[in-house]
Amino acid sequence: MKSDCFSDTDRGEIKKAGLTESAVMEQIEAFERGSIPVRLERPCTLNDGIIIISEPERESLLQIYEEEVSRGRIIKFVPASGAATRMFRDWFRLYDTKDSGDTRIASTFENNLGKFAFHEELKNIIRSDGKDLDGLLKDKNYPEILDYILSPKGLNYAHLPKALLKFHLYPDHIRTSLEEQLVEAILSVNDDKNTCRIHFTVSDDHRKPVEDLISRVRKSYEERYGVTLEVTLSTQLPSMDTIAVDSENRPFRDGGNALVFRPGGHGSLLKNLNTIDNDFIFLKNIDNVVPDSLKGETILYKKLIGGYLIELQREIFNHIALISGPQSDEDLLGNAVNFSKSRLNITVPETFDERPFGQRKDFLLQKLNRPLRICGMVKNVGEPGGGPFWVKENDGTLSLQIIEESEIDKHSQKQSKIWKSSTHFNPVDIVCAVKNYRGEKFDLERYVDPDTYIITEKSQDGRNLRALELPGLWNGSMAKWNTVFVEVPLATFNPVKTVDDLLRNEHRNL
Repeated sequence: MKSDCFSDTDRGEIKKAGLTESAVMEQIEAFERGSIPVRLERPCTLNDGIIIISEPERESLLQIYEEEVSRGRIIKFVPASGAATRMFRDWFRLYDTKDSGDTRIASTFENNLGKFAFHEELKNIIRSDGKDLDGLLKDKNYPEILDYILSPKGLNYAHLPKALLKFHLYPDHIRTSLEEQLVEAILSVNDDKNTCRIHFTVSDDHRKPVEDLISRVRKSYEERYGVTLEVTLSTQLPSMDTIAVDSENRPFRDGGNALVFRPGGHGSLLKNLNTIDNDFIFLKNIDNVVPDSLKGETILYKKLIGGYLIELQREIFNHIALISGPQSDEDLLGNAVNFSKSRLNITVPETFDERPFGQRKDFLLQKLNRPLRICGMVKNVGEPGGGPFWVKENDGTLSLQIIEESEIDKHSQKQSKIWKSSTHFNPVDIVCAVKNYRGEKFDLERYVDPDTYIITEKSQDGRNLRALELPGLWNGSMAKWNTVFVEVPLATFNPVKTVDDLLRNEHRNL
């Protein structure tokens, strides 16, 4: 397709979206090429791509972590721009029916409504309209109750981000998921000046409400924990949106003949992550939080994987210094190769040993001098999501990657079998080291695998369209990082994917 398919009006829309015509053409070419499946070699398993931090290691790793966190080098980064709409899928089914609808959903809703942290606020809103929540429940008037929960006339939960939803009930207050993230950050990334740094990504539409919430609660948490909170926000850039196309890969247009652009997925947040100047960054999803009574194990493993990252980075820097220095020789290079294989899961090409010394050294320096991440992995218990795999690269080497099912060849029985044999999955519990041995910030956009985009089928106004998702933030966007997978307890993973997840004991503060 040629760029002359765009009119002057189209070009104005492209510019307004923060994109360039050439970038849009590259996106259309990606649609024409189609998704390029990854090649799974095998799943990562314990002692084959996934390590366990042993008891004897813990004390030293915790000490290393406390030394670095005290210097103010660590920040927490929380993607919080996603809307909560999908959380209420079952409730929408109940909301849209004229009768009781699905009896299972109706029964669960009626029997458990009083257990949600937002129950009292809901009750007060309904009372302010001269109605009674208990009476509406007795009459099984679920649609009207849900109208007060989901729509702007009440809590408006269907249109808010998860960050603003009330998750947990305490004796003297209620916390949103954003507040639980604040507390978790206070307990894990607080420095010796009692300053705690946390960054949230939010949508433009919800930036003001998020800022208002932080403004309301900041002082109470600072006083409760004796800290200073440094909370920063950024929004997903419109320039990271992608063009939609029709079944013929022609630009999809709305009823007014305007081009349609769609969010590029969580990979769009790489630019936001790239602006963070701290040395070490924890990455975690907004909805993976627990009440204080269960935070202990989560905080412990945050510090353990953080300490492991820092200790490993020191060893990497030491090997870089040795093999790039004037005393570099075969012994030092051999030690660095063994370290890279055993600790960083780096494989070398089959012809590596036949290459001249200078080429082998340059190859290894290029591999060592990259961003580093430690990714917590939990045992697979059937939760949806990506997992850890050995992936075959184009040069024949292998790398550790977090892979989503949508990235594999669905028509290959072999690949599907490897996928299904995975023993662990990705809870998004990651700590990143983003500066090189000179203390300079890596440009994270240089370490993306651009071929790991995903094409999905969507619809708009009753018409089918094709959408392009950029390489995922912890998938293809980090494909060329050094990666280590560490097993962490399942207790550290308590996401809220549906509203009923808030009924689990892990979220009840029992």
